[in-house]
Amino acid sequence: MSIIYKSPREIEKMRAAGKVAAGTLALAASMIKPGVTTGEMDAAIEKYIRSFGGVPTFKGYRNFPASACISVNEEVVHGIPGPRALKEGDIVTVDVGVTLDGYIGDTAWTWPVGRISTKAQRLLKATKDSLFLAIEQVRAGRRLSEVSRAVQNYAESNGYTVVRKFAGHGLGRDLHEEPQVPNYVDALTRGNDPLMKEGLVIAIEPMLNVGHYDVTTLKDNWTVVTKDGELSAHFEHTIAVTANGPDILTVA
Repeated sequence: MSIIYKSPREIEKMRAAGKVAAGTLALAASMIKPGVTTGEMDAAIEKYIRSFGGVPTFKGYRNFPASACISVNEEVVHGIPGPRALKEGDIVTVDVGVTLDGYIGDTAWTWPVGRISTKAQRLLKATKDSLFLAIEQVRAGRRLSEVSRAVQNYAESNGYTVVRKFAGHGLGRDLHEEPQVPNYVDALTRGNDPLMKEGLVIAIEPMLNVGHYDVTTLKDNWTVVTKDGELSAHFEHTIAVTANGPDILTVA
């Protein structure tokens, strides 16, 4: 496993990218209402990112056709924006990457569209809480599995399942660097559970399902949905390991 540790200067560049990414999510949140299409949101997101001199990291990545991944209800990740209009009661995840001056910020959030069910409210809260519990484990000298354990234990103790097919990841100049940051402990074997050190930058991104953790990919070869059609939520921040603990880089 070859982990690329970041210098303080590089972390500041990632913070700048993360700030634009956080602003992008704030813009997306301001647009969320019944009748708005995911394609309209994506167009505004791209315009916003480019207005800061940034590049939408996802656009063209492995031929992904849009600037943001926008996933609704049972869509877990990698939803392709388009003509779908949001409806009252939906939940919608916006996942964005911003490349600025060669470095990347990556973040995601799930929001309600108008009034949502109690089931959906509880899922959103549990997924968001699991992210921040995981962030608390980001300390130099601790094992990465402590991050994974925090997500899994909280999710399962609240009756949710953790998506196993997708994980968080290191990032910097590249969107996906080592190490992988899974949301369940069994994925980290003895030889693949690194100590976190200063300069490590990771994207932590819990994806929790109401039903089973099994997922499948639609015919567009991108959109991942829950196999049982149940709701899924996704929250993500980019985090640097520092001498003083976790430093969230994707904030405004």
